[in-house]
Amino acid sequence: MNLTRDALEVLKETSRTFYIPIIRLPLGLQEAVTSAYLCMRAIDQIEDHPELDNLTKAKLLRSVSWTLQAGVDGFAVDAFSSEFGIYHNLLEEVTLRIREWTLLAPATIAPRIWDSTAAMADRMAYWAEINWQIHTESDLDRYTFSVASAVGLLLSDLWAWYDGTQTNRTHAIGFGRALQAVNILRNHSEDLGRGVNFFPYGWSVENMQKYARRNLALADAYTNALPVGPALDFCQILVTLAHGTTNVLAEGKEKLTRSDVLALIDKVTNLTK
Repeated sequence: MNLTRDALEVLKETSRTFYIPIIRLPLGLQEAVTSAYLCMRAIDQIEDHPELDNLTKAKLLRSVSWTLQAGVDGFAVDAFSSEFGIYHNLLEEVTLRIREWTLLAPATIAPRIWDSTAAMADRMAYWAEINWQIHTESDLDRYTFSVASAVGLLLSDLWAWYDGTQTNRTHAIGFGRALQAVNILRNHSEDLGRGVNFFPYGWSVENMQKYARRNLALADAYTNALPVGPALDFCQILVTLAHGTTNVLAEGKEKLTRSDVLALIDKVTNLTK
């Protein structure tokens, strides 16, 4: 089995949005970013699972975190599967194969990915236990940092590891927060249907759009400061799609169409050639 090829197939099935910029990355960096994305998607699927109660989610997330924190040069074959136990048949492939994703990244950066995923799993467990109660904008900032801004910081570390690219870490936080805010906007009705509301008390869709656009400005600053290279290419695609999604949601549409996505990506990739 070719783990990289297999991982890219799972990535394509779980997120075409991230699949497109990831497959454009050079070897080495591609495996590192794929590992990071799939590890975090694995725990995200636990957090969002429709058939698990919140206490079970918190238990599983903390178990994953503890295992990741014990990593030295890898993980035993049953390091994660034994913890999933009776929930094994409920969990999705991307979650069940988290051990494989931890092994995908080059050894010199893999521990940083394990650390970031472990910290995120712990934070997700906390939010699951309190049923994602977001009362104020500060609560929203804390939640979006927990599940997304930390990703922006990890990406900055991956760029630096690969070719020495340095970034503004405050803008990196805004980069991740912006992507999460757009996801919250896009999934608002679905989230309400499962009893979760990520909008602070009294906030309308317009308030959340302003929050998203404010952080998209930081994401723009983060991206525009990147030198020509793989990091710029990767971030430009994601930020362009985030802007496009925000715009169509403001127009009352549900999401970008496939043709919209392809047109935006074509525009970005032509600019960076």
